[in-house]
Amino acid sequence: VQLQASGGGLVQAGGSLRLSCAASGLTFSIYVMAWYRQAPGKERESVARIGLSGSTTYSGDSVKGRFTISRDNAKNTVYLQMNSLKPEDTAVYYCAALVSLTSSAPKYWGQGTLVTVSS
Repeated sequence: VQLQASGGGLVQAGGSLRLSCAASGLTFSIYVMAWYRQAPGKERESVARIGLSGSTTYSGDSVKGRFTISRDNAKNTVYLQMNSLKPEDTAVYYCAALVSLTSSAPKYWGQGTLVTVSS
């Protein structure tokens, strides 16, 4: 199984980025997909997750209204649109595949992509 995240980079505060995560080696459409992040010196936290069809999404309080998760099952890809970025959003962002929306931990992790937001 491979979850290949991309789209990270350096952006100024208030800017936008779109992360992508291309999945291979698994039946993408049967997994809940999620984004997590880990800032320097902090624990990894859940950012957003999306149900199988894409109609159900959950976002963490710190990103609600700014970040949007979506998926394209035909392309085996999950996205994270990040708007109104803040310096505190600086972190390594990871995509993950979960068995259900209530899973406490992912079944598969991808490699991370670094997002740096400058003030």
